[in-house]
Amino acid sequence: MDTLNTIADTTIIDHNAPEEPPYVEATAGAQLFVRYAYPPNALGYCGPADSRALLQYGASGEVDQGLVQLAQAFHGAWPYLELISTATGIRDPLDRRVVEAYWVGNELLPNVGLGATAASMEERFRPRTGRQFPHLLDGVLAGGVPHHSFHVFGVYPWVGLLGDDRKAPQALDVLERCRIRWGRVERVDGDRITVTSRPLTWDGIALALGPPRTETALRSMAGIGYLGGIRPGDWVSLHWDWVCDRLTARQLRALRFHTLRQMEITNRTIGRNTVATVLAN
Repeated sequence: MDTLNTIADTTIIDHNAPEEPPYVEATAGAQLFVRYAYPPNALGYCGPADSRALLQYGASGEVDQGLVQLAQAFHGAWPYLELISTATGIRDPLDRRVVEAYWVGNELLPNVGLGATAASMEERFRPRTGRQFPHLLDGVLAGGVPHHSFHVFGVYPWVGLLGDDRKAPQALDVLERCRIRWGRVERVDGDRITVTSRPLTWDGIALALGPPRTETALRSMAGIGYLGGIRPGDWVSLHWDWVCDRLTARQLRALRFHTLRQMEITNRTIGRNTVATVLAN
C-alpha cells in the first residue's frame, strides 16, 4: 500500500520538475481558485448555478468583485479558505497562498492549529451530525488539516459507503474523481490531454493508490479554457474531468504528501466512520 513511508517513490515524484517557474506567481489566487473549483461546478455538484461565468473568468484571467462573489458561493470550499486565512493572519481568503494551501497544500496548513480546525468543524457540522459529531472530530484529532483531501475523505459521505458492497464501486469512483490527483502528461490533443496517474483503490480494508494507468481529461471546452502551454512531460493536477494546473516539484510533493497523509488518517478511522450516513441524508 502507498503510504507516507514511501513518500520518496520516484515513480511519482519527478525531481526534474521545475521548482518555481515564473507562471506560479503570475496566477492570482482567485484565478487559481477557478481552476480547481470549476470542474465540480460544471457538473452541478457545488457552487453557483452559472458555471459558464466561472469558465469565462478563467479564460479571461480577469479578477473582480463578481469573481469574488462566485467564489464565496462555494459553501464547501469557502469556509476552509476563511479558516486558513484567519488562522495564519492573511487578510484575503483568496490570497494565492491560502488557495494553494487548500487545494494543493503548502506551509500554511501546519500553522492553522487543531483548535481552530476543530472549532470550524463544530460550527459547520455539529448541527447536522448531532451525537455522531465526535466521529467526524476524530479525523481532526488524528491530524486532519484544512486540505481538500480532508473534506473528501473525512467529511464527505462516500468513505462511509465503502463498506456496502453494493455502493462501494460508485463511492470509490466519486472519491477518485473528487480528490485532487496528480498525473504526468503523455499527449495533448486539442481540448483533451492524456495523463499517466495512479488511481485510488479499495481492498475492503484500506484505501491505497494502484499501479499507474492512463486517463484523459479536459483542458478546455470548444477551445475555451484556462490552462495553455501544457506539454508532454509536465506534471499536472486533476479534479473530476479537468486538468487544473501545472505542478512544480514543490507543489507535487505537497499534494502527494497531504493526500497520502489524509488517506492514512482515514484508513485508521474508517471502521468507525458513522458520520457518513448522517451527512448523506
